[in-house]
Amino acid sequence: MQDDRMPEPMVGHEFNQQAPHTVDTLAADFRALGVTAGMTLLVHSSMKPMGWIAGGAVAVILALEDVLGSTGTLVMPTQTGDLSDPSYWQHPPAPPAWWDAIRATMPAFDPDMTPTRKMGIIAETFRKQRGVVRSNHPQVSFAAWGAHAEYITADHALHDGLGEQSPLARIYDLDGWVLLMGIGHGNDTSLHLAEYRAQWLGKSRMIQGAPMLINGQRQWVTIDDVDWNDDDFPTIGAAFASETGLERNGTIGFAPSKLMPQRALIDFGVRWMEKNRK
Repeated sequence: MQDDRMPEPMVGHEFNQQAPHTVDTLAADFRALGVTAGMTLLVHSSMKPMGWIAGGAVAVILALEDVLGSTGTLVMPTQTGDLSDPSYWQHPPAPPAWWDAIRATMPAFDPDMTPTRKMGIIAETFRKQRGVVRSNHPQVSFAAWGAHAEYITADHALHDGLGEQSPLARIYDLDGWVLLMGIGHGNDTSLHLAEYRAQWLGKSRMIQGAPMLINGQRQWVTIDDVDWNDDDFPTIGAAFASETGLERNGTIGFAPSKLMPQRALIDFGVRWMEKNRK
């Protein structure tokens, strides 16, 4: 009889290959990559490429917090793209006959209760940790732990949600760092802040919507924002790495990972977009 409490080995990383990844080995990997005590660190992650870990997502979070220490700050995106206007949904699309009902009944965003969507198990676990605070944006919230957690998550603007009044901009102000763990620049949210700052011909805006609690009452709110486009983010990331030499590469567990200063990345992204976006 199979015991469902036992984690199954991941394909290609069986138990008998070598010692498992642990809090201590992951902490050593983070330090080797360049993560240090006192950093403000924005982490994007996919756990599967890391291989089997004793303790799973909890071990990854504890290792990060151990390395950052009491003066550091750990931040993760906790976005909820499903709390959006159903007229934009594509995979799958919502029938137009449903749109009004969805807008009228979808539960309001709750920082404590609303789960993340497509952020990965590490971010979903992190947002529920005691002592972690989450910004109050119904679509593009961030969760943070540590010395600057309140500063980063406070007063997250509803409109231009990844712009100047967002956790991304506060991380920029703090001269923070970005860690891409098991994923590439296609998931690098910081480059969205570059989109707000850059100017190019054809830059456009869009109107979104989401359910929120306003003075304790559920309301469907409209959101005025830049029409984001991350199609060229991998190209921007590759150019940043080759032209600046500021991207550090290594492995966390088995996962290929990248560490870079966020301010330099965003400033480079602004210049690249203004030169290359048409």
